[in-house]
Amino acid sequence: MTFTPTPLSATAEPMQTGKFEPTWESLKQYQVPDWYRNAKFGIWAHWGPQCQPEDGDWYARKMYQQGSKPYNDHLARYGHPSLFGFKDIIHLWKAENWDPEKLVALYKDAGARFFVALANHHDNFDNWDSKYQPWNAVAMGPEKDLIGGWAKAARDNGLPFGVSVHAAHAWSWYEPAQGSDKTGDKAGVPYDGKMTKADGSGQWWDGLDPQDLYAQNHTPSRHGNVSDFWDWSDPADVPDNAYCEKFYNRTLDLVNKYHPDILYFDDTVLPLYPVSDVGMKIAAHFYNSNALWHNGQNQGVLLGKILNDEQKQCMVWDVERGASPRIEPYPWQSETCIGNWHYDRALYDHHGYKNSSTVIRTLANVVSKNGTFLLNIPVRGDGTIDDEEVAIVQDIGKWMKVNGEAIYDTRPWKVCGEGPSIDKAPAITSQGFNEKAIKLGPEDIRFTSKGNVLYVIVLGWPTKTVTVKSLGKNAGLADGQISDIAMVGSDDKITWNQDDDAVTIEPPSSKLFDEATVFKVSFAQQ
Repeated sequence: MTFTPTPLSATAEPMQTGKFEPTWESLKQYQVPDWYRNAKFGIWAHWGPQCQPEDGDWYARKMYQQGSKPYNDHLARYGHPSLFGFKDIIHLWKAENWDPEKLVALYKDAGARFFVALANHHDNFDNWDSKYQPWNAVAMGPEKDLIGGWAKAARDNGLPFGVSVHAAHAWSWYEPAQGSDKTGDKAGVPYDGKMTKADGSGQWWDGLDPQDLYAQNHTPSRHGNVSDFWDWSDPADVPDNAYCEKFYNRTLDLVNKYHPDILYFDDTVLPLYPVSDVGMKIAAHFYNSNALWHNGQNQGVLLGKILNDEQKQCMVWDVERGASPRIEPYPWQSETCIGNWHYDRALYDHHGYKNSSTVIRTLANVVSKNGTFLLNIPVRGDGTIDDEEVAIVQDIGKWMKVNGEAIYDTRPWKVCGEGPSIDKAPAITSQGFNEKAIKLGPEDIRFTSKGNVLYVIVLGWPTKTVTVKSLGKNAGLADGQISDIAMVGSDDKITWNQDDDAVTIEPPSSKLFDEATVFKVSFAQQ
């Protein structure tokens, strides 16, 4: 696909000028700020109108795919999508019990050092008082400025605030909404994705144009494969200039209103790249604006997926539901969820969430490889999280309060760890998606470092002697002579020994945590 600059109209939002220009050469001036490298752990509210049905991910697309579970559930619960579409789900969504202060305070207590809120998803609905998208959370549905509320709660709790932006792909992602059933008594009857402003006469959405939401005033692409449209590989996918400029305007409006510290894009490299340069223009605007907000020093973090080596110098590489198998030369981020990205009632009913052990071991694995970890806690349509989610978050907090020194403000050591998960580390495919193949347990060790201290994180409770081969004298990795080994959070005297092959550590008699155990190795000053 050829890179194509998108000319902006005279009425487009002005791009903030400064040190950064929308070129890779200019963006390579970027340096990841220390606050982000030190934070290591953040929590994300991936929350929007698709959480209202409590039926999992991509509801606004799948409800238009006859035979899918969301389609069948929608038909039974709300009626046919030719009459009751996703626009009407938005109308049902009220967020009536949302208390951002309470949730963010809970996340901070669990050890999160930053907070991220979903600004929009592929469903194309903006969760703020959007200047350029009439379908937004202030105009309808909750009738609240959700991003404004999240931003205030984060900053009141002293946490950097981020936003995630996913709407660039609505052009292709929403195409099923302009289809119809292929069988049954409504075969051939268009879904509401084909509706226009004129169809709203006398309806709750009177005066609004559904095409501002569905963006389906175009011929659908020739495929239906998600992996095909994600990289704009079919020329029929390529959106027009008006669509690209609207996305640019919406995102600048978001940045200008809320001054986020983190701007996350759910896109290959940048939004609409390489069919348009608006993503690069947004990147330059964000970095230059952030520098103005911070006395000339850019403190912003911009995230994109599937980056090449040059692009990893220009922004932070994001890995979805997975982790790098090695220590990365540039800071990166892993993101996952304890369930599905959008709230899924079935996971709660069947106790299907990731537990605190999985989360904490994943965190240690990511941090040992120069990464930061972002965890989504799915939010219900009413704005609350369920009791199992609360318990998991609290369990994470208990471990972090004791062992956080091995996570925060650390840097990778000379090797990331030892154990079977190192020997069998799976490669990343596409934007990540290797987490199911990463098996972490008490036989695995991860390392982090801070000053003259090395943290040995055993990913479980050791029931037998811990053998650390990387600290054997012959390994040549130790930063001098070991002066002491202690277990973080315990006053028990630790029995240890160093020989040519390894350091051996005997497990203490008093058990602290099942999730992971941290030994603090101090070296004599040189």
